[in-house]
Amino acid sequence: MRTIKELFRLVLGFGFSTRKAAQSLNVSHTTVGRYFDRAIELGLTWSIVEGMEEGEIEEMLFPGRGRRSSEKPEPDWSEVHVGLKKKGVTLQLLWEEYRLEHSDGYCYSRFCDLYKKWKGGHELSMHQEHKAGEKLFVDYAGQTVAICDSETGEVRPASIFVAVLGASSYTYAEAQWGMDLSNWIGGHVRSFEYFGGAPGVLVPDNLKVGVKSHCFYEPEVNPTYLDMALHYGAAVIPTRVRKPKDKAKVEVGVQVVERRILAPLRNRTFFSLEELNHAISQLLDELNGRVMKHVGKTRRELFEAIDRPALRGLPTRRYELSTIRTGRVNIDYHVEFQGSYYSVPYRYSRLDVEVRGTERSVEIFHKGERIASHLRSSKARHYSTEVDHMPPGHKAMAGWSGDRFIAWAEKIGPWTVEMVKAILLSRDHPEQGYRSCLGLLRLVKSYPEERIDAACQRALRFGLIQYKGVANILKSGLDQVELSDSSSQVSGGTHSNIRGADYYEGVQDAN
Repeated sequence: MRTIKELFRLVLGFGFSTRKAAQSLNVSHTTVGRYFDRAIELGLTWSIVEGMEEGEIEEMLFPGRGRRSSEKPEPDWSEVHVGLKKKGVTLQLLWEEYRLEHSDGYCYSRFCDLYKKWKGGHELSMHQEHKAGEKLFVDYAGQTVAICDSETGEVRPASIFVAVLGASSYTYAEAQWGMDLSNWIGGHVRSFEYFGGAPGVLVPDNLKVGVKSHCFYEPEVNPTYLDMALHYGAAVIPTRVRKPKDKAKVEVGVQVVERRILAPLRNRTFFSLEELNHAISQLLDELNGRVMKHVGKTRRELFEAIDRPALRGLPTRRYELSTIRTGRVNIDYHVEFQGSYYSVPYRYSRLDVEVRGTERSVEIFHKGERIASHLRSSKARHYSTEVDHMPPGHKAMAGWSGDRFIAWAEKIGPWTVEMVKAILLSRDHPEQGYRSCLGLLRLVKSYPEERIDAACQRALRFGLIQYKGVANILKSGLDQVELSDSSSQVSGGTHSNIRGADYYEGVQDAN
């Protein structure tokens, strides 16, 4: 039966029939009838029962059925509290196990009442119930620790990263040189390795390094932070702005770290970050081994019993810090990332993509699907091109071709034609020069054609086979400065990048 008192409220207070009350509470109507036969004998009314406790009502109905409540075997409420944090465990299950061991123990309703009373006296604010292995709360402590450079004497503050598991309050802390993205991500990765697993949910405060925008309903998470979380199979749910209860767990954790770790270190002088972190790790072990008064167990004991079995296993590859940006694939089926260019299958030309770059690789995604992967280039303006990404015959999408750029350049001047040819021939594949040609020819929107042609002549004279060289000449006005007579002929064929129309046509025929 759910509660005796609820039964009396439905029948005596609201006038339900005993059968309807039994159906509502999902209990046998014969059991309900037996209770109300006794109630009628005793002349009970709702006004009498309303102010009574469950145990008192049962004792009044069936005196002497069992011992008084004070004589019943008392459960270990701290064990009950810890047990409820485990996945799938309910009060009903714990009560059933309690009754198997103590057949004369409390009824279920009394068991629940006594647990709630115990919980209220031991935890003044039970606004959140944390499930095993579910949440990791992360933040930085308000205090910093000074580190002195032994050579220069310069004092530099170190920030303290803190991570606290919700169910067990098992804590991780480390010193970092700052609160930038690389330290933020690194702190998470090292905390996962300290715990030996990853949680299901990361709960950061609204630090800019983790949350780009602080919308109350849909906060926008930093894409690199989200990428790291997905690597470990975790979700990111930032705390709500101006909702302190959302982050109470980590705020208490930070406070404990400040009291149990930072305060004892206040009079020590540290000369390196490694030295400070070594001292923190020693005190951290002591902190996680201290008995918490409200549950009578240590954080480590709770972690081993509750959180560790529920944490996700770590992936075989440690997360590598990445930079993520969005961009659009150019007509040459390459996308720019930090000064270099990487190819994608030509059918993605002109589409928006997401580029993820690490220290060693560059991956390109379209609508969540990885469409290309390259080794990271260390050369500026370098093209990384996969042959499989090229269209048949090395022709770019939307009708762009080298012939079209040359025809366009002929409308500007002969030196512009030579520049376009030189750009196309300076690349491993002509398509890689389309972007530069397009920029060159669009200069007509800002400068007269005569100036552009003169700038191309000067750029060729000095071996500047690129759009930027021409643009800089125009910007500085050098195109209006006369060149020597020896450089004034269009033939100008002494430069290695100027091979003439016949050579270019031969390349086009070969393609």
